[in-house]
Amino acid sequence: MQAFKASLMRGSRGSVSHSSAAPHSQPQPPKAWRSSSPAARVYYMSDFGGDPTGVKDSTEHIQALLLAAAGQGPSPDAQGVMSGAGSGSSEGSLTAGVPNQAGTADFEGGTYKVSKPVQVPPGGNIVIKDGTIQASKDYEGGPVFDASLKQAPPAENTERLDDIEPAQLSPDPSSFSFEYITFQNIMIDSNHRGGGISLSNALRTSIENVYVAHFSTTGINVHPSSSETYISNSFLGQHPTAGRDPREGNFTGTAINLSGTNNAITDVVLFSSAVGVDVSGHGSTLSGVHCYNKATRFGGTGIYLRKPGLGLGRNRIINSYLDYTRILAEDPLQLHISNSFLRGDAFVALKSINGVVSGVNIVDNTFSGSNKGTGIVQLQQSNGPFNKINQVVVDRNSVRGMSMKATVANGAVQGNGTAFALDFNPVLLFPNRITHAQYSLIATNGAFPNHVLRSVSNNRVVVATNVPVSATVFATVDQN
Repeated sequence: MQAFKASLMRGSRGSVSHSSAAPHSQPQPPKAWRSSSPAARVYYMSDFGGDPTGVKDSTEHIQALLLAAAGQGPSPDAQGVMSGAGSGSSEGSLTAGVPNQAGTADFEGGTYKVSKPVQVPPGGNIVIKDGTIQASKDYEGGPVFDASLKQAPPAENTERLDDIEPAQLSPDPSSFSFEYITFQNIMIDSNHRGGGISLSNALRTSIENVYVAHFSTTGINVHPSSSETYISNSFLGQHPTAGRDPREGNFTGTAINLSGTNNAITDVVLFSSAVGVDVSGHGSTLSGVHCYNKATRFGGTGIYLRKPGLGLGRNRIINSYLDYTRILAEDPLQLHISNSFLRGDAFVALKSINGVVSGVNIVDNTFSGSNKGTGIVQLQQSNGPFNKINQVVVDRNSVRGMSMKATVANGAVQGNGTAFALDFNPVLLFPNRITHAQYSLIATNGAFPNHVLRSVSNNRVVVATNVPVSATVFATVDQN
């Protein structure tokens, strides 16, 4: 009934009701003003031309639609004639002077072709929704939707400031040009000629129920100047596939790049790309993310956490599904990975760049493999060993068909003599590192010997007695 009602409300311009009670009805106003609220500013693609079948180029028509929704371009008057430069909104401004446009650009379910990136006009409270946008075969490259002011990126600061709090390194509030931009119910086909959505100087962007396919670079690109980007219920892949694709070894590109701060990805599927999520910003949460973008055996990475530096990091991966593809973290700082499922020999790799690993929790996950001896957590130290290890907990993980690795381990040994040794190397993550050990000795022949913890070097615990004894030694060790 709602769809039928909507079809009546959005009939052809100038039509009159067929009700016998309205023989002298005035022509309907253009769709841009049809709403239960006179203040609502909803603009429809059909009022701006363009080809909803996706055959002809509609780039300029789409650009006009977005400009109108942002109060910056001509909009239809009551007779459907384009006039004016946009009425704007009287709702004041958002953060640091970003205008509250309160406009909606509705593609009405059509398919539209573009030959160059569509520039999202600066502003706030703008919704872009309900349609399919396809890059043409002669598309010039770049993201299909580009929310940026084409400013040169700031020079990278390579100084390490590990004691600086993230709030001190967040974007300057006065630098934002976009706020509360929403992409909703949109399919983007980049036609292997560019990306999907790019955000710069954007605050509080919402990307909901969006499908980005055939990207050659990055599906969704959140630049360092952006913050609080929320991506939910969306699907991204270079090639539409449901797995076991013979092209998998050739997948390229990145589905989502998070260089900005304080983001969230929730209930998102990444099904074909070299990298699923590339994270270099801080304070982001990934929850309910299913990565089967490219198997690690083909060189793929599900979630790549770049070297934090500058005291950053502080990212969380929870309730996610890594399907034959790994999590790779460089010099991780305050990284939390929990309640996730890693299948098909997928593992967590900690990669040393400057030898730092601090505040890392990898707990309560489920690992499943093919009995090849793959460790659930691995150290990559080709650039040098980890030599700054602090507060690292790998524990309470459920493992089947893979090799258990942890920073906490228990063991027992039975013997008869004056020395009892337990080797924890098969389990402990870091080599030659036991920072705490506890043991108990239970003599089985009624003896009461003197005993001592003799050594914890090379991840081996040695307990010695003053006289030969038949006993069982239990030990617990911790690398934290």
